[in-house]
Amino acid sequence: MSNSTYVLGSSPRELSRLSLQAQIIRPITERLLRQLGIKEGLRVLDLGCGAGDVSMLAAEMVGAMGSVVGIDQSAAAIDKAAARVRDRGYPQISFCVSSVEEFSSAEKFDVVIGRYVLIHQPIPCDFLRAARRHVRPGGVIAFHEVSCHHELYSLPKAPLFQRMAKLLRIGASAFPSYDAAGRLLEHFRMADLPHPELFAEMPVGGGMDSPIYAWMAETMRSLTPLLVKQGVTSVEEISIDTLEERLRSQVVKMRSQLVFPPQVCAWATVDGAGVREQSGVTQSDLAYA
Repeated sequence: MSNSTYVLGSSPRELSRLSLQAQIIRPITERLLRQLGIKEGLRVLDLGCGAGDVSMLAAEMVGAMGSVVGIDQSAAAIDKAAARVRDRGYPQISFCVSSVEEFSSAEKFDVVIGRYVLIHQPIPCDFLRAARRHVRPGGVIAFHEVSCHHELYSLPKAPLFQRMAKLLRIGASAFPSYDAAGRLLEHFRMADLPHPELFAEMPVGGGMDSPIYAWMAETMRSLTPLLVKQGVTSVEEISIDTLEERLRSQVVKMRSQLVFPPQVCAWATVDGAGVREQSGVTQSDLAYA
């Protein structure tokens, strides 16, 4: 999004990694959307939509009578998302290459949501102020963020997994607001949004079929150039082409249980007065509320 620095890039492999990541955290985002009361017929704006996973999840909830718009600054991501939507049959979804500041729509949205977006913003409260302009009076703004300041861990401790987890945390520290998940209340209030409601959940996995090995290996693939440049590891240490299988073998042999960093979700209802102050909404717009 505007003024953000997405250090993982937008290569085809990275976009596939995002879809794999989406499988792991989908139940949490789904719980957030249900908590928001998303139902058939609503309009949803997906900020930083990436490969379109949140957009498709929202589309399943709003049905054919609703609509979802996904925006992202990466044209490659939008192309990938649009192709997936065409293949899977979601006519109620449209996509746009845009920043949150530059995006415009004839109608405001019932729900504006972002997942793993604030961690990439230099000033999250500025992003939130821009996002709230797209919410109708009485609508909801919501974010699902990962606690990059917490690490993945395994018990019993699998040495290779622990080493990669440490490197992932070092890599994540390059995100402009890597600790945004722990500061959601602060960011919402600094953006003049109401005090948000919050919940947190940690994905847990292990065993032969866990997607966490592939997710960790592909995330390391995206972060390796940065980590090597920082001098904290080498291409030889990571050995990316065999990393997934080495992780699986060691974790399964040790019967380790794997725990993701906390996933923190926050949401708030935007009142009519707040929207008028930020975006010049007229009295007639309040008919939506």
